[in-house]
Amino acid sequence: MTPQAIALAALLTGAAAAPAAPVVYTIDAAHTQVHWEALHFGTSTQRGRFAQLEGHIAIDRDSGDGEVSISIATASVSSGVAALDGMLRSQHFLASEDHPTAYFVARRLRFEAAELQELHGEFTLRGVSRPLTLRARRFVCRFDGRAQREVCGGDFETEIVRSDFGSSFGLPFVGDRVRVLIAVEGVRQ
Repeated sequence: MTPQAIALAALLTGAAAAPAAPVVYTIDAAHTQVHWEALHFGTSTQRGRFAQLEGHIAIDRDSGDGEVSISIATASVSSGVAALDGMLRSQHFLASEDHPTAYFVARRLRFEAAELQELHGEFTLRGVSRPLTLRARRFVCRFDGRAQREVCGGDFETEIVRSDFGSSFGLPFVGDRVRVLIAVEGVRQ
């Protein structure tokens, strides 16, 4: 997931003017993290992350049009508990063997006063696709003088209902709603 994902719109939130052609950013996996959290037996929140992801962003600064594409290796799920990770990769949850990749693709961006507010797209998990909106908590661009490149990044959040994607094992004891938090950075190509 998404999601991811997503260092795209900052291009309009403070970056220098650019030509009318779309600008492409590659997601920096070393500085991008997708975390999840779900209620466990009604008592505590179980948390984890996905360690392997990749993606790109293309945006036309003049029109505000763009596309964000993020793919996540579902087998890279990590909760810090090996037995739980094995269960999460199983057919009961992520079905990593049959569906090794989850995808988020957004083609609609919403801005207010030149600040990115939301990414509207589609999330695919376990072979099931559903509309998904990522809300921007912050998103900015900066010029990295040491590396001589523009970097854009921020924090996004959303929530998915896992049973909508065919994962209903453990309900109602294991939460159906999964909060997803994304910290993303993209490097201008």
